[in-house]
Amino acid sequence: MRKSRYALIAVALVIVTLSLINASWLAGRPAGRLSLIAHRGSGQPIAADAPGDCNARHVRPGQHGNLIENSAGALTKAMSDGANGLMLDVRATSDGHAVIFRDARLECRTNGTGAVAERDLSYLRTLDIGYGYSQDNGRTFPLRGLAIGAMPTVYDVLRSYRRATLIFDLADARAADATVAAFRQAGVEIGPGHGFAGPPAARARLRQLTQSGFVLDNRASEACMAPYYRTGWLGTVPEACNGTTLILSRHGSFTLWGWPYRFLARMSGAGARFFIPGDGTAGDRWVGLTEPEQLGEVPHDYTGMLLVEDMENVGRALVR
Repeated sequence: MRKSRYALIAVALVIVTLSLINASWLAGRPAGRLSLIAHRGSGQPIAADAPGDCNARHVRPGQHGNLIENSAGALTKAMSDGANGLMLDVRATSDGHAVIFRDARLECRTNGTGAVAERDLSYLRTLDIGYGYSQDNGRTFPLRGLAIGAMPTVYDVLRSYRRATLIFDLADARAADATVAAFRQAGVEIGPGHGFAGPPAARARLRQLTQSGFVLDNRASEACMAPYYRTGWLGTVPEACNGTTLILSRHGSFTLWGWPYRFLARMSGAGARFFIPGDGTAGDRWVGLTEPEQLGEVPHDYTGMLLVEDMENVGRALVR
């Protein structure tokens, strides 16, 4: 009977000790600050359930004036709405320039034809990038004529937003080459405020060209998180977490040992950084927060990057 009592006391002490080791409230507020990353700027919001291959035909009406995603106006508006950074789609042209444009082909959003990769920059500079946007499934096109010659390049962005966190979502390996070339042309060194995403071939080529900047890689993030789920209760940080950008879910992160403050402190000590998308990814495509109510699923003192899809309606509610 006495042995059983001692065993229960020992178990209780272990539970209390582990609880204290992983107690978030004992860690204090993490260092750093929330960093809002505007996805494609503050452009026309696309309906989440847009059918078909051309979602530009399904803009939600009555919002954002005449701003068009990935355009200079949309990027400037996002920064004025409180964004700390931008995440932008990058494609390579036939003559090796890196342009900011979402689609592989031009027909949906512009008055051009063909693949971006098959057109040179001079041709792309003549296009109306708001030509295909519609609020009524293609019956009317209120943005036509408002953005002729307005397709920006990575070079333009680097020159205009030197203090912002910039994440370039590379379409393919050629886009990686063109983007690194744009950094050289702009006289900007790739640094800790520059990030890169894209399919595996694009990320691999990027890392052949430079080891600077950070990379959004779900597999690298999982290589850190999987062992942490197993041993994080001991307060240890797996070696795979060192210097990694961790892609966190806004739905299930509460299952992490020490979440949120203890976890953030441990990983920050290992040189990790944090990135929360809105609804995860669809393949290699990122989706940011779309509704202000989603703030309730992000810790109040979260100190990392938070991807925002609708900066005007969501971002300003998230500015702290």
